[in-house]
Amino acid sequence: MNRKKPTTIVTPKVRCAVYTRKSTDEGLDQEFNSLDSQREACLAYITSQKAEGWMPVADRYDDPAYSGGTLNRPALQRLMGDIDAGKVDCVVTYKLDRFSRSLADFTRLMEVFEKRSVTFVSVTQSFNTTTSMGRLTLNILLSFAQFERETTADRIRDKYAASRQKGIWMGGIPPLGYDARNRELVVNAVEADQVRHIFRRFAECGSPTQVVKNLRASGISNKSWTTAEGICRKGQPIHKAALYRILKNPVYIGEVVYREVSYPGKHQPIVDRELWDRVHGLIAEHNRPNSTLPRGQTPFPLKGLVRCGHCDVAMKPTHSSKNGQVQYRYYICINAARTSHDQCALPSVPAAELERLVLNRVRGLLKSPEVVARAIHKVRKADPEMDEREIVGLLSCLDPIWEELFPLEQNRLLKLLVDKLVVSAGGIDLRLRVAGLGALVDELTSTQERNMA
Repeated sequence: MNRKKPTTIVTPKVRCAVYTRKSTDEGLDQEFNSLDSQREACLAYITSQKAEGWMPVADRYDDPAYSGGTLNRPALQRLMGDIDAGKVDCVVTYKLDRFSRSLADFTRLMEVFEKRSVTFVSVTQSFNTTTSMGRLTLNILLSFAQFERETTADRIRDKYAASRQKGIWMGGIPPLGYDARNRELVVNAVEADQVRHIFRRFAECGSPTQVVKNLRASGISNKSWTTAEGICRKGQPIHKAALYRILKNPVYIGEVVYREVSYPGKHQPIVDRELWDRVHGLIAEHNRPNSTLPRGQTPFPLKGLVRCGHCDVAMKPTHSSKNGQVQYRYYICINAARTSHDQCALPSVPAAELERLVLNRVRGLLKSPEVVARAIHKVRKADPEMDEREIVGLLSCLDPIWEELFPLEQNRLLKLLVDKLVVSAGGIDLRLRVAGLGALVDELTSTQERNMA
């Protein structure tokens, strides 16, 4: 008589990943810290479910000193990558807010979990994400976690505002002339003399260019400081923008600013009020508009296209005016504009001359057989019915309509065409953008149709 063999039930393995997180680095140097405590509790829970096939994966997913209000956490990103790769079946964490404090973020994570058939377990809060009641409980708990995070953020903002209004230094890079100690700004005697020199020099000459040249010759730079991690950040040379930041910083007259309102600071001032007022009177003079022509309407068709071949930086448009009329237009190297003309072998280029040279070069290139062939290929690819002679005719009609275009239209057309425009003492290096030839034909077609209408 044949006897049936007993059926062996094989319990499927559930690969469990333990995720731990701590918001700050406090206590992480201890032999048994908060992350270890969370992991131990999670491993104990996984062991209790051994009969269900639960087993921990070898990898650790620990995020020390990371906020739960963001998903930009290295261990979490690594965990999500392993989930996508099918290496994890269940995520176990000590408490819900260790995983996320944002309801929106957690909802997105749960969508990924459901797509990959991954379950989520919090060992101190019993719920199962596979049931509707478990998901409801989860959302309620997460809503409270998010409420707690937002309340904490509000308290921090209120405390910061109250501290600033009392003149307390709330961190960041201390300004030149001060060192930060115990949340207070303490005068650095050597740097304070440098700050007073900057203010006096500007009050004497009123020229930011001359002051910057003097500071560089004297070896005076921006603030050198050390980060909380002990990394030394060396101060960079002072350019015009940095100079104006120093001259406009009310910390030097003993004030702190919060949301554009000044409050008396707890630190000692470096600059007296008389010198401060004299400097700011000169700054107000410099800021007075010297042209009635709005900046956006100043004719600079090469704006945003020109680069300095000596410094490999952009050249910006500028102009001088007299009686509200633009007298002289030119493009200037940003290095020269920020410091002085001595910093660049090509500090400025007459705008009209450069624009005429570039336009003539563009006209010549548009008539070359190679460029015309490329334009025909580009346009016919998008519009097979367009005749070649029509395309050639449109390219040749740039000359008569150019002077009729507004500067902004000229700039738009050149941006379609110019891929590279580098200016040096030896001339210009101009290269056309092949992809822009078709767009140029479309623009010229539209312009021609407007003129005929």
